Amino acid sequence: MSPASEDATEKAETAETVDRAEAVGRAETDTSPAPGDPGELLSVRDLTVGFATGRGHVDAVRGVSFRIGRGQVVAIVGESGSGKSVTARSLVGLAGDGADVRAGELVFDGLDLRRVRGRRWRALRGRRIGFVLQDALGSLDPLRRVGTEVAEPLREHRIVPAGQIGDEVVRLLGSVGVPLPASRARQYSHEMSGGLRQRALIASALAARPDLLIADEPTTALDATVQRQVLRLLRERAGEGTAILLISHDLGVVTEIADHVYVMKDGRFVEDGPARQVLQAPSHPYTRTLVAAALGQGRGPARGTGTAPAGPDPAPDPGPGRVVLRADGLVKRYKLPGRGAFTAVDEVSVEVRAGETLGIVGESGSGKTTVGRLLLGLAAPDAGRVEVNGRTWTELRGPERRTARRRIQMIYQHPLASFDPRYTARRLLEEPLRAERAPGAERARRVAELLGHVGLDEGVLDRRARELSGGQRQRLAIARALAPRPDVIICDEPVSALDAVIQAQVLDVLADVQERLGVAYVFISHDLGVVRRISHEVVVMKDGKVVESGDTRKVFEAPAHQYTKTLLDAVPQLYRAGPADAQAILNPH
Repeated sequence: MSPASEDATEKAETAETVDRAEAVGRAETDTSPAPGDPGELLSVRDLTVGFATGRGHVDAVRGVSFRIGRGQVVAIVGESGSGKSVTARSLVGLAGDGADVRAGELVFDGLDLRRVRGRRWRALRGRRIGFVLQDALGSLDPLRRVGTEVAEPLREHRIVPAGQIGDEVVRLLGSVGVPLPASRARQYSHEMSGGLRQRALIASALAARPDLLIADEPTTALDATVQRQVLRLLRERAGEGTAILLISHDLGVVTEIADHVYVMKDGRFVEDGPARQVLQAPSHPYTRTLVAAALGQGRGPARGTGTAPAGPDPAPDPGPGRVVLRADGLVKRYKLPGRGAFTAVDEVSVEVRAGETLGIVGESGSGKTTVGRLLLGLAAPDAGRVEVNGRTWTELRGPERRTARRRIQMIYQHPLASFDPRYTARRLLEEPLRAERAPGAERARRVAELLGHVGLDEGVLDRRARELSGGQRQRLAIARALAPRPDVIICDEPVSALDAVIQAQVLDVLADVQERLGVAYVFISHDLGVVRRISHEVVVMKDGKVVESGDTRKVFEAPAHQYTKTLLDAVPQLYRAGPADAQAILNPH
């Protein structure tokens, strides 16, 4: 067949596929479609995905099978690196270069996905199959405005007339909880917070009204109130007939939205069934471990609630430590396209004491991260001052400023953007140790110690950041921040990408380090359970202002401000609610 004939045939097949999709109704279906059921949209049988590595061929996914019907929400849960994301990417031909994808069956609405190539994928992606990736910063084009990103599927697939695209972009951004959507549409992704970027990415994936939406950790970067809004939106889409494949480590989110859940470990499904049944009465030991971790096995300075409650009370407080970081009356303004100055931080004052943790919570865009940057001296306030061990950043010059910077480290929300992509994990961890002129043997010992702190094995040392899973990258970022043995670590969503088991381990590591070394933390997070578990004091922010602050236990058990109450009420809940239930799950007999 000539290239022209082959191209014409491919176009005809693509048109036929799209036409068939337009004709398919969106009727509601049984949540567990049987093979061949007319309500079945996606059928996967014996999917195996392998990669060639320096250690030989490795199968990341090993013979998994599942089905999704129209209007059904199916979730795949498991630890970071279990194969969840590789499974999702394989469904749309994005498993990666060199991936060996094999399946006994891989059928989407009657189309054999194993035979799809080139232009046919472009006809399916976006229009028929939407995909929300885990890393919004890496998914959005930094050279295009956010509105252009959301408009692209509308324009490419002719979802609405050209004259209505602008209005539809604003509507979509508003539907996923983006405030001032018309102004935000004119921003670039780097000008938005992590939560706002994630919402924009979800809006883009929903724009073409796909038949199947694959959502890989879609709410990881979202605060509780916006998370609830997005989950409600996804549920509404499912009610209209959209099938949803949810990849998540957040069992509270899975509880809220999923009909059926598959539990994945080491590339295989170890348990599946109706979501309520699996999460309320797990039968496999691994599933029991996941559920127990989500219910709060571990320790911390306060009892936890929500999806990550804490364990026993801490030892008696030895008394307040010395103030190592203080901010008074911080104000920071930015310019937004089309609406003049925007006050991101408005008269914020905080104190951070040695050996204690200050939690900062609030919605995405509330000013949390900006406060962290001001404390670290990465941004200059328009008013107010930051004192580091009694001296302001403006007073510190030359070597003194560099020394102060080494004593205050930061764990960023998006580690992939903060790492040099050329560096291996070994070089990333050794870099701050080389700055201390530590000898080779000492560096090796410290690197091994750091890996143990965050639950990574030595196999990651020769891999680059892009070769690690999202959770592995986040753990590497935490290890790197610990390397210089700082006085203060500013943690910006440090565990948001981690599953419950690893999250609990990392929080315990942070608590251990604090207890042994007296390090102070500023813990910025939208996860109220995590903040309650690790923080001694908490600050609640809304629209750049502090609306409530004080002892963590008091604020969470008896919130005085309505906004704090709203945040607490919005936290997704598992069916069981505390450490006693976790023990019962771990020891069912």
